[in-house]
Amino acid sequence: MNSTPRIVIAGTHSGCGKTTVACGIMAALTRRGLKVQPFKVGPDFIDPSHHTRICGRVSRNLDPFMMGEEGCVDTFIRATEGADIALIEGVMGMYDGVDGSDMASTAHVARILKAPVILVVDAKGMSRSVHALIDGYRGYDPTLSFSGVILNRMGSPRHRSMIEPSLTIPSFGYIPRKEDLTVESRHLGLKMAHESGSMGEFGTIIEETCNLDALIGAAHQAPPMRNSINTDDRKKQAHAKIGVALDEAFCFYYQDNLDNLQRAGAELVFFSPLCDPLPDVDAVYLGGGYPELHLSALTSSLCRQDLKPAADSGMPVYAECGGLLYLAEEITSDNTYRMCSLLPATAEMTGQIQALGYVKGESIGSHSFLPSAQQITGHEFHYSRLEPARDARYALRLSRGKGIDAGNDGMISQNVLGCYTHAYFTMSFAHAMVDAAAKFSRR
Repeated sequence: MNSTPRIVIAGTHSGCGKTTVACGIMAALTRRGLKVQPFKVGPDFIDPSHHTRICGRVSRNLDPFMMGEEGCVDTFIRATEGADIALIEGVMGMYDGVDGSDMASTAHVARILKAPVILVVDAKGMSRSVHALIDGYRGYDPTLSFSGVILNRMGSPRHRSMIEPSLTIPSFGYIPRKEDLTVESRHLGLKMAHESGSMGEFGTIIEETCNLDALIGAAHQAPPMRNSINTDDRKKQAHAKIGVALDEAFCFYYQDNLDNLQRAGAELVFFSPLCDPLPDVDAVYLGGGYPELHLSALTSSLCRQDLKPAADSGMPVYAECGGLLYLAEEITSDNTYRMCSLLPATAEMTGQIQALGYVKGESIGSHSFLPSAQQITGHEFHYSRLEPARDARYALRLSRGKGIDAGNDGMISQNVLGCYTHAYFTMSFAHAMVDAAAKFSRR
């Protein structure tokens, strides 16, 4: 049984301030000396980077579409070991799920975790109408446990006096407008935590305007949870080394993916394709990120020179989104830059979203390290376009999502596999990658 106190910070809609409020609460609780385990609903990579920086504990994604309901519970229980409290930041509006359904919504995850909910309400431009909004959210799903609200972007003490007396649910805080305290955005969302540390600064405002003792008390109302998955969380003795690209250009990883690789027997060796030569490893994992911001450095890097002969010798290389672009022959942005030429395609950065949404599919054939019919779930979000060679081969066929070309994803060449999909690794996926690395190591 897991009895970790927990609370979900939900929002009425995207842009209501839930990320800033959630990060501020994490910072304020951490300053009190609590061990705060953060989570993010959905497939987001950027918000968890801020959570991790603030809390000093790696933030985990909770996404029933990718992980399944039992997978969410398993991740929650494993990640909260040793934590004093868990804070789960929601996604979009509270009831917004896949294709307008409940699936993978903040409400869905709150029900799975039996977690109380605090709703962040943007009160700018409203007074009495706030109550209709709150009552609508509160009554829409009576199975949820609403603890209260946090009213954000309050204009003045008079604004508060027009709202507070008629509230029918506890308010945990009234936060004034702070237009000067923001985090810059770019095309995929907020800037990453290593580029901007200001999210944690909101903790001072939370301490001044919110009732943290009441919030902690609400989190303690969550009932114990039982894990229905009987998993052995012990990491196996490593029998293969997998190099994981991690720097400003490649920084999008689900923590569960890295954990599952280790549980499957991998020793992870982190390195920077921007600065380092290719390390002595048996396979390479290139995540997504922002290679387009570092094209000159990537072109001249030692790693780019090292990857081609390593792949030619049969080393498994797996890449996602930004990593996929890096493995192409070239990338065109403000100029054209030579890349690794491991895959028969050229890439172009565009000014518009080329794909956004959940992905589902399976592996086809036996030309990659993945076994045939390996089920894949994940997410795609990119502003680039890939132009494959006519004879390009693919290892994945998507039943949902665009991929590289009309539902084809997972371009393959030798033992190299590159996808636009950011896949969530099941244990069978992780074992397949580690086994391929071990096989290469034994040559």
